[in-house]
Amino acid sequence: SETSRCRIKQRYVVGFMGFFALANGYIQRFCLSLAITEMVATHRLHHTKIDPNACPLDTVITTNGTIHKSSGEFVWDESTQGLILSAFFWGYVVMQLPGGLLAEKYGGKYTLLFGILTSTICTLATPVIARAGGAIGLIILRFILGLGQGPLYPSLNVLMAHWSPPAERGRMGSLIFAGAMIGNVISMALSGYLIFHGGWTTVFYVFGVLGLCWVTLWYFLITSDPTEHPFISEKELKYIKDATGATKNKDELPPTPWRDILTSVPLWGLIIAQIGHDWGLFTIITDLPKYMKSVMHFSITQNGLLSAAPYLVMWIFAIIFGWVVDWMVAKQISITTVRKLFISVASVGPAIGILAASYSGCDKVMVASFFTLGMGLMGAFVPSLKVNALDLSPNYAGTLMALVAGIGAISGIITPYLVGLLTPNSTLLEWRLVFWIAVLVLCATNIVYVIMGSAEVQPWNDP
Repeated sequence: SETSRCRIKQRYVVGFMGFFALANGYIQRFCLSLAITEMVATHRLHHTKIDPNACPLDTVITTNGTIHKSSGEFVWDESTQGLILSAFFWGYVVMQLPGGLLAEKYGGKYTLLFGILTSTICTLATPVIARAGGAIGLIILRFILGLGQGPLYPSLNVLMAHWSPPAERGRMGSLIFAGAMIGNVISMALSGYLIFHGGWTTVFYVFGVLGLCWVTLWYFLITSDPTEHPFISEKELKYIKDATGATKNKDELPPTPWRDILTSVPLWGLIIAQIGHDWGLFTIITDLPKYMKSVMHFSITQNGLLSAAPYLVMWIFAIIFGWVVDWMVAKQISITTVRKLFISVASVGPAIGILAASYSGCDKVMVASFFTLGMGLMGAFVPSLKVNALDLSPNYAGTLMALVAGIGAISGIITPYLVGLLTPNSTLLEWRLVFWIAVLVLCATNIVYVIMGSAEVQPWNDP
C-alpha cells in the first residue's frame, strides 16, 4: 500500500548511491597516483649538473652515473611508472562498449555492482601483487581493475535515463558525477595521511574496505528501473514514468542503430570534446602528485592536500553550475547553447589555469592557486559534457556513453606514458611542455565541439 512505501524519494537515493559509486571508483582508480611517489625509490647520481630553473632544495638533475636510492622499495624509471599508471585505461577502454551494452540489456544495477566489486578486489590485492609480480604484475592487475570500471559511466547513464526526469538532469547529473571529484579529493588527501602514518600499503587496504561497504549497500538499496523498486511511492513512480516516457525498457528497444550512431555529427563533436577533457583531466590527476613532489618539493601530506584541492573546488563549481544550467533551461535558453557555453568554460578555464601555474616558477602559493582555480572551473563539464549523451538519445544512453567515455579514455593511455617520456629528469621546463600540450588539446577540442555539438534528441533515438 501507499502508506507502507518509503517516504524518502528513491530517485534521490539512486542519485546519492551513484555519487558514492563514482567516488569509490575514482578513489580506487587514482590512489596509485600519489602512492607511487612513495613506492618508487628516488634516484640521484654521482655525475651531476646544475639546473638553473630548479626550485630550491633540488638544484640537481640526473645524468649518467652511479644511482643512489632514497625512500621506496621499487626501482622503476619514469617510463615504467607511466606504463603502470596507464595500464588501467587499457582495460577501461576495452570494457566501455561491452559495459554499455550489458547495462542496456540487463540494467545498470548489476553491471555497476560487478564492476565495482572487481575494482575493489584488485585494489585490495595491489600490495601483494606489486611485491610478488613487480611492474609486470602491477600492470596486469591495473588492466583488470580498468576492465571492472569500464561499465561505470555507461551504467550510471542508463540508470539516469530511467530514474531522472529531464527537468532534474542538470542537478542529478551534478550530484552523481560530482562523486568523481569527491573521490579524487578523498583519494589524494587521505592517501597522503595514510601513507605518512601507515605506509603506502594502507591506502589500498582502507579504500578496498570502503569499496566492499558500497557494494553491500548498492545491492540492497538500488534497482535498475523505478517500476522494480519495492519502496517507491506511487506518486514518485508516476512522476518519473510521465517525465521519462521516451525512455523505453530494454526489452522494448529495436536493434541498436549502429550506422546512424557512428555517423552522427553531434555525437562525434561530443567524443572529441571528451578526448580534450580527458587529456587535461588525466594529465593532472595522474601526474600532478609527481610534479608537486619532484619539482615543487612538497612533503607527502602537503602533496596529498594540494593535489586534492582542485577537485574539491571542482565539486563546488559543479554543484553551482548544475543549478545555473537548470535555471537557464527553465528560462527557455536553448539547451544546445547552454551545453556549449559550459563545455567551453570547462575547457578554456582549466587551460588558462594550467598555463598560468606552469609559468609561476617556484612560487608554491601561486602554483597551487592556479592549478586549483583552473581545474575547479572544469566542474562545468558535469552539467554539460557528462549529460550530453542523454540529450542526444535517452534510449541508447549507455551505448553512447560507452563510445564517448571509451574513446575519450584513450587519452588516459597516452598521457601517463607521454609524461614519462617528456620528463625523464622531472625539470620545470620538461613539465612546462607537458602542460602546453594539455592546453592546446583542451582548446582545440572545445572549438570542434562548439561547431559540431548539439543537445537535440536525434532521430535515431526512436527508429
